Amino acid sequence: MPTYEYECSLCHHRFERRQNFADEPVAACPRCQGRSRRVIHSVPVIFRGSGFYVTDSRKPGHPGKKEKKPAKGKPKEPTGE
Repeated sequence: MPTYEYECSLCHHRFERRQNFADEPVAACPRCQGRSRRVIHSVPVIFRGSGFYVTDSRKPGHPGKKEKKPAKGKPKEPTGE
């Protein structure tokens, strides 16, 4: 069950409640019985592992990686094979 933080609009008392997702939000402050509201916090995103950065190497022929084409205008020199 998630823990939600609430703040009273009258006395600015902050409190937490463990509630189910389907439960109604707490409407009254336990200290002064004033109107309370749920405080929303930003959630940090942490990328772990490989594959999230441009500097990570991928296998040749990876479907998301485009193959380099030879430059136009200059013919490719023979390798002697």
